[in-house]
Amino acid sequence: MENAQILEKIENLKGRRAYEEKRAAKFGFSSLYEYFEHKLEKQAFEIEENASRMLQFKVERELAKKSRHPKKKSCGCC
Repeated sequence: MENAQILEKIENLKGRRAYEEKRAAKFGFSSLYEYFEHKLEKQAFEIEENASRMLQFKVERELAKKSRHPKKKSCGCC
């Protein structure tokens, strides 16, 4: 099950291929394909995590807006 997107990235490396192969070996990957597969999974996970954080932030912001109580006025002039 080879991902076309990963294969395309590997083909387009040109001069950076040696650099990426060294990095893959440094991080313990047996092939350049596995290294890019891991990078793609990591990127997808970060995007998903960001989306969930933004959703949580929006919910908290809405709750904060709803929980605000108007100030009670003691007199009718203000």
